[in-house]
This record gives sequence, structure tokens and C-alpha cells, in this order.
Amino acid sequence: MLGVGWKFSAFVVRTAAELADALGAHLVCAFVDPASYLTEWEPEGQRAALSLEPIINEEADFPSQELQRKLEAILGQPGETWSFRVLNGDVSKALSRLAESTSASLLVVGAGRPGSLAWVDRLLEGSVSASLMHSQQRPVLVVPSNR
Repeated sequence: MLGVGWKFSAFVVRTAAELADALGAHLVCAFVDPASYLTEWEPEGQRAALSLEPIINEEADFPSQELQRKLEAILGQPGETWSFRVLNGDVSKALSRLAESTSASLLVVGAGRPGSLAWVDRLLEGSVSASLMHSQQRPVLVVPSNR
């Protein structure tokens, strides 16, 4: 399973695709829109059956379609070898849920953007790759994005 952001490295995508092919596995590419509310923030005894707020974020449709077009330029049409999913909420929690529900062998993510603005984002929001490495029971492969 591959987690992709608004901007992603073709190198990361190709690395994940080559690894999935070598393992004989279907590659699930996932984008997480962090703008929606997750019920994981509610006390466990009060959670509804649905994990995501049922309100659809229609603004996210176009960007995710653009991401899919970019992935198709690298991987070809989705189908037997790969698919694309759009999730909502906290990025690492959403990727973890998808990995669990798809019985993913491992998670692949990019190492993150370089630079001071990216550093401030990681300081305020945390690193997705670090969060996944600490919360997952499956392997997490962090691929350098700057190649």
C-alpha cells in the first residue's frame, strides 16, 4: 500500500509499484484528505459505527482526480495491478485503517519535503512516516522523495 500526498515523487510511486510486482501483490495507492473530522477523537464508548463524518467533502473530488491522473501517467490505468483510494481524516490513522482492512503486506510513504516550511509543518502536525512507524504492526518503508 502506498500513501501519496498532493505532491508526490514519481520515484516513490515506481519504487512501490516495483515492490508490489516483486511480491505479486496488488498496489493500493491512497490519498488522505485531512480536512474532514474523524470520530477517533471522540471517547471510544461514544463512537458511532461510522469512522468518518458522513458529510462528503466535494472540494476534494477534483484534487483527488488530478492525483489519479498523475498516478495513471506513471502506472497506467488502474485495474488488476493497482487501484486508487481517497480517504479522509488524520493521515496516519486513515492509512493504518486502510492497511488493516486490505491486509496490506507493508506501507510505503515518501520521506517528506525538504526545507524550512516543511520542517515547520512536521513540527506542528507531526511526521506521517514517523507516526506510522510507531503505530503499525506491519513494516513501513520510507522512500526518499527527492530522487
